[in-house]
Amino acid sequence: MKFLVFQHYTLEHLGIFRDFMDADGIERHTVEFDRGDIIPSLDGFDALWVLGGAPNVWEEEKYPYLIAEKAAVREAAAERKLPTFGICLGHQILAEVLGGEVGRMARPEVGILDVSLTDDGATDPMMAGVDPLSTWLQWHEAEVKVPPRDVRILATSPTCSIQAMRVGEHVLSVQFHPEPTEATVPGWAAEPSYLRSLEEALGPGAHPEMEQRMADNLDHAHANARQLYENFKTLL
Repeated sequence: MKFLVFQHYTLEHLGIFRDFMDADGIERHTVEFDRGDIIPSLDGFDALWVLGGAPNVWEEEKYPYLIAEKAAVREAAAERKLPTFGICLGHQILAEVLGGEVGRMARPEVGILDVSLTDDGATDPMMAGVDPLSTWLQWHEAEVKVPPRDVRILATSPTCSIQAMRVGEHVLSVQFHPEPTEATVPGWAAEPSYLRSLEEALGPGAHPEMEQRMADNLDHAHANARQLYENFKTLL
């Protein structure tokens, strides 16, 4: 199999999912938008993964590649019905191109925080085996305000009502980050803009505690990420 991956920033890559895909022998073509990569034809790909990143979905003037990216995501998910997985920004892009609305949150959601399955999530195959109450990495200031049509809301949190959704039978996306490795939070905190958003949300000097909480939660996160990955594979 061959997956197409849309990556917005070097630091926000597939993370632990690289290990899962490598073990399965899945070939990947990664479009690195921050390096100026061009989107290839969607022909020959078995799935599309749309990752997180610094842009907001409405910042097309600042990040012009969003225009072509949204068109490609719409083609993949709405026209070709290609199995598609979105994370954070990818979740928001999918919501927008499929007819929903995305906007800024009243307060950013940053930290290692609880996410609960909804009633639909508890019975949906895409969340099979995922803990009903899970702890995930969050790092975002925008959210899906209005979901697309034909959506099932699979997970929620106290400050962000649409933490995971399934659109139709072939699109799965999550607002939280299921991909972290032991290097993720330290790497993001070393980036000035990411550190600034972290400290605005949690206070100056908050990143060492967040790094420790992520480290303490990593085995739990990897087990749930593995389950999400195995569930997504059933769409292929």
